[in-house]
Amino acid sequence: MTRPTMLITGASSGIGAALAVLAAEAGWNIGINYRSDKQGAENVAEKVRNAGGEAVLLQADVADPHQVERLFSDCIAALGPITALINNAGITAPGMRVEEMSVERLQTIFQINTLGSIYCAQSAVRHMAKRYGGAGGAIVNVSSVAAKLGSPGEYADYAASKAAIDALTLGLALENAEEGIRVNAVRPGITDTPIHARGGAPGRAERLKDRIPMKRAGQPEEIAEAILWLASPKASYATGTFIDVTGGR
Repeated sequence: MTRPTMLITGASSGIGAALAVLAAEAGWNIGINYRSDKQGAENVAEKVRNAGGEAVLLQADVADPHQVERLFSDCIAALGPITALINNAGITAPGMRVEEMSVERLQTIFQINTLGSIYCAQSAVRHMAKRYGGAGGAIVNVSSVAAKLGSPGEYADYAASKAAIDALTLGLALENAEEGIRVNAVRPGITDTPIHARGGAPGRAERLKDRIPMKRAGQPEEIAEAILWLASPKASYATGTFIDVTGGR
């Protein structure tokens, strides 16, 4: 039986890296997208292959629609038709109030977190939808519980970029329900990944753990399990669905 292909954006570390390994163990081949961390992507690829899957490294900045087109064509050329797209790439920035945020910061946050996911979703639909001769598939967007909480005083721009992802998830799901494409989202809570350090707050997960009912941050694998289920045929009747994986927050 041919292994299906999963394309994961931002897969060189954190949730994307954990998902790549779990999906490989579950029978998928993996397109590993990364922007700059080639070594991290190579490490993930090795783990995918050790788990029995094929892996291809795909360097692209999802904020650039031309690079996104190349990302999809290169993935398909290497692994065959894409069965699942995971819109996982995302960034934060140092915590501050909204009125303190620079134009450059806001543009970068939305270009990567929101527009990047839209560009990838557009390409996925063009390859998957029945109207374009595709065989269907699944799109899973990685949102955030911040979309519901607002992240005041820290990341209100990040929260807003993820709220846009929630709206995109629902609209895209309804548009493509008859096209053979399921579109769903996972909203992680505070998760112990490198995104905090890259955003200037390396100890954030530990610092905020007492705000979480379970009194701990989530692990990347715990988020990845929910994403993998939504991407799989086990979730065949789920579209426009949101799964919160937050430790109760």
